[in-house]
Amino acid sequence: MASLKLKNIHKRFGSVEVLHDINLEIKEGEFVVLVGPSGCGKSTTLRLIAGLEDITEGEVIINHNVVNLLEPQHRNIAMVFQNYALYPHKNVRENIIFGLKMAKVSRDIMDARLEKVAKMLELQDFLDRKPAQLSGGQRQRVAMGRAIVRDADVFLFDEPLSNLDAKLRHQMRSEIKRIHRAVQTTTLYVTHDQVEAMTMGDRIVVMKEGVIEQQGTPMEIYLKPSNTFVATFIGSPSMNLMDAKLFPEHVEIEGQRIHFKEKIQRPDFLLPKEGLPIKLGIRPDFFLDENFASRGGSLAKINYAKIDLIEPLGFDKELDVQVGTQSLKVRLDLRTTAKEGDTINLCFDMERAHFFDIKTDKNLFIHPPIRPQA
Repeated sequence: MASLKLKNIHKRFGSVEVLHDINLEIKEGEFVVLVGPSGCGKSTTLRLIAGLEDITEGEVIINHNVVNLLEPQHRNIAMVFQNYALYPHKNVRENIIFGLKMAKVSRDIMDARLEKVAKMLELQDFLDRKPAQLSGGQRQRVAMGRAIVRDADVFLFDEPLSNLDAKLRHQMRSEIKRIHRAVQTTTLYVTHDQVEAMTMGDRIVVMKEGVIEQQGTPMEIYLKPSNTFVATFIGSPSMNLMDAKLFPEHVEIEGQRIHFKEKIQRPDFLLPKEGLPIKLGIRPDFFLDENFASRGGSLAKINYAKIDLIEPLGFDKELDVQVGTQSLKVRLDLRTTAKEGDTINLCFDMERAHFFDIKTDKNLFIHPPIRPQA
């Protein structure tokens, strides 16, 4: 195992800068997921670590050693690619041990590692097959086996499940987590799928346009998003963002006043008398049908939400509702009997709500506005 550190990393292709001052530390044995939309710089970051691209500025540090000038084969990194990158003319056994052969590992060690990896990945019965004779999930296991057998310091995964169907992706997510638990190798996993990020990572790093927007545990990212991008990118369905005005004792939405339990009394907040225009963020999962909310609780309430559409999802249902001129996505359980066209009163815990600055998009309780100088 090894630690991995990215220090002030910049990457430019010609005059275009695609990574802007990336700083990231991954502890020994940690599983970190790098997530963001296509083109945000995730895979470029991975390729810089692997040595497949040159760094413009900054340092890649593995186990406290700067590796910028080391060739990829000397970094002791194993990488699993999106397209598997298997040799079609070699069977499973030959694909898995190819790297060991190139490193001139002894036959005894090679056989012992192959046996261990094949058993771990349940590939014992497929060692003599060619890649074309395997399913997508089996090919992905072979690609993982080729990485694991090398006993590398760091594993890099570049969207390895994107070519699989939904059922197989779910299965392989569990497989990868199980394998990581067994081998405990430091891992950086790249994906654009926020469900993969939430379910797999010890820690999530959210990227946008070559910048790290936020990093933290899955629940930290989900419950305390740093800005509107993180709030809407992480979570399915994404967080509702409503136009509202913030006052010391209440927030106003479409003419409805929603009062706080306690007055906002923070020296870093300066609220104008007419209210501070904000985006009020509430996740669909945090709403309750008023009819089934606990009585006497301190829940806030939005009245007269009109139901436009109901999507049954088994245990719960998703509702598209209209509050004045604004649309919301709400997830409620099966007890709710309201139908399309009905109005419904919705409750939520104000402590689960977020207030975002309309100019900077930042979460005001994490990044409070700067008070003007007296």
